[in-house]
Amino acid sequence: MNSLEALLDYPFGEALPAGGGSLVVCEGEGSGLAPAVKWIRMALPFQLNHINLWLLRDEIDGRQGWSVVDCCISRDESRAQWEQIFDTQLDGLPILRVIVTHMHPDHIGLASWLCSRWDAPLWISATDFNAARLASISTTGFGGDHTADFFAAHGLVDEDSIAKIRARASYYPTMVPGVPQSFHRMQDGDTVRIGGRGWRCISGYGHAPEHIALYCDELHVLISGDMMLPRISTNVSVYDVEPESDPLRAFLASIDRFEDLPADTLTLPSHGKPFRGLHERIKQLHDHHRDRLAEVMDACAQSPHCAADILPIMFKRELDLHQTTFAMGEALAHLHLLWYQGQLQRHRDGAGVWRFATA
Repeated sequence: MNSLEALLDYPFGEALPAGGGSLVVCEGEGSGLAPAVKWIRMALPFQLNHINLWLLRDEIDGRQGWSVVDCCISRDESRAQWEQIFDTQLDGLPILRVIVTHMHPDHIGLASWLCSRWDAPLWISATDFNAARLASISTTGFGGDHTADFFAAHGLVDEDSIAKIRARASYYPTMVPGVPQSFHRMQDGDTVRIGGRGWRCISGYGHAPEHIALYCDELHVLISGDMMLPRISTNVSVYDVEPESDPLRAFLASIDRFEDLPADTLTLPSHGKPFRGLHERIKQLHDHHRDRLAEVMDACAQSPHCAADILPIMFKRELDLHQTTFAMGEALAHLHLLWYQGQLQRHRDGAGVWRFATA
């Protein structure tokens, strides 16, 4: 545990859900509608090797069952783990709806399969539903020629890396082969009734088009998705589909919206362990990005830098290609925030690469 983590409280200690099992993180009360919240942890084939999913006891139109929050990527291992969950963790009850916090593959990848398997509706923001539908049938945003050209224009010149990015034209569809044909829209300020309790939708930006976190005031529980993680900082990237975006500004403004939640809020993140210390974590994330922005500013004051030049400044470890693509987007997010604030200016050099220098 690093020094920042030590300032947070992990009420479940080192306990983790078993592969085909779950841990109860919030007990229901009595035998009525009060929901138990169960924690599921599924493996991912990346450096970030897991995702947390949540089962909430529910009743819809007189039917008892469960709402599930997030799904994991589409692959045989994940489906097999879900089948174990169905057999052992649902108390013989059905999945009534599938709630997805946002459109990234580890969150929506198996939504179509789950919705079809249980004849359950998908609940998601309209923005992320449409983004996922588009990405699942195209090469937009995550690989192929357009993405490769975008990274090259920001200084990623390694021929092998560029060739591999060009070859990843179906990167998103391999993990999200389909998205349900219809959905129930969630938007900021909505209250979703789950198991007789209200869960307020809190929209967030910068990480995904329109991320939805869920907060239950009666339980003091926040399902934070990727907007609030205890150990790592949320990836905030500029993508080729929106090449002049300012996502870091949007992200920092979004996490401030959690400041009004109670100090004892139990935060259920998509990666890492459930924790208390939400306000401390918000401060830590602001400090982290302030420090990274200062490093970027110092580098650009010495000489013009492109996003690829920023990677060894912001990331001290060796990066594989998967990590490099995220790191490029994040480096550019920091450059863009400073550029939009007027602290940096940019120009395109003779090779067509965007470089940033102090204004």
